[in-house]
Amino acid sequence: MTERYTEYHFIVTPKEPWEEILLAQLQLLPFESFLSLEEGLKAYLPTHLNCDQLLKELALFKEKRVSITYSKREITPENWNAKWESSFQPVIIGENCVIRADFHPPQGKTYELIINPKMSFGTGHHPTTLMMAEFALEEKLQNAKVLDMGCGTGVLAILASKKGASKIEAIDIDPWCIENTTENARANACSNIHAFKASQLNATKAEYDIIFANINRNILLEQMPSYSKALTEKGRLLLSGFYTEDELLLEEQCKKENLTLVSRKENELWVALKFQKY
Repeated sequence: MTERYTEYHFIVTPKEPWEEILLAQLQLLPFESFLSLEEGLKAYLPTHLNCDQLLKELALFKEKRVSITYSKREITPENWNAKWESSFQPVIIGENCVIRADFHPPQGKTYELIINPKMSFGTGHHPTTLMMAEFALEEKLQNAKVLDMGCGTGVLAILASKKGASKIEAIDIDPWCIENTTENARANACSNIHAFKASQLNATKAEYDIIFANINRNILLEQMPSYSKALTEKGRLLLSGFYTEDELLLEEQCKKENLTLVSRKENELWVALKFQKY
């Protein structure tokens, strides 16, 4: 029998920057896919996984600066796949990089990343993914050993591969993300990406020159010791997935692990930080 899905349609007023913040919080719930349109944000999950109570507990719904309402309806999964394809637009990053789906024509960029996200997070549209991709474009990755922690679609792993990294490992807790990363790596002819399911990094030695971790504040704080242990001397740790108000917490935790802040980016209320191990 075909899985039945429920569509939640959120109306956020004002739209900016609150719809992006809502999207990030919904990522922590059992929703499997999202669709951002002019008329609001839509989120999808199997009908048997009712999220009404979990939504009531989200802090954003109590935020006085924003109004959030939603409606829901039961649908079949094939309906929203077609809607996603019709609305997904390529993401241009700087002058030489584009993230696009396989149904988009080539853009003539140095780095053309073919990403078909299906139900995984990381198309480059979200500020955190965009900032992390900007960091990756600035890094010297030739012959580097790279870890993409919380890989989602594998977009950062694929960009690292295209920039000459010698070995890339991609980790995610969601088996769907591992499947999606593997498919996207194949679509980009990136044979040096190994994706596997795990909830955390069990580091036993310093083996990565670069670690990307675009997750959320709590997980980053908890796993920081393992990231530091896994980094080579002068290795770089690139973090995002948190708000400006969380920046100090992350920086303090990194200092405890001999990681020094060397650069930052900010987009709306989101932050990306670059640390180096000394």
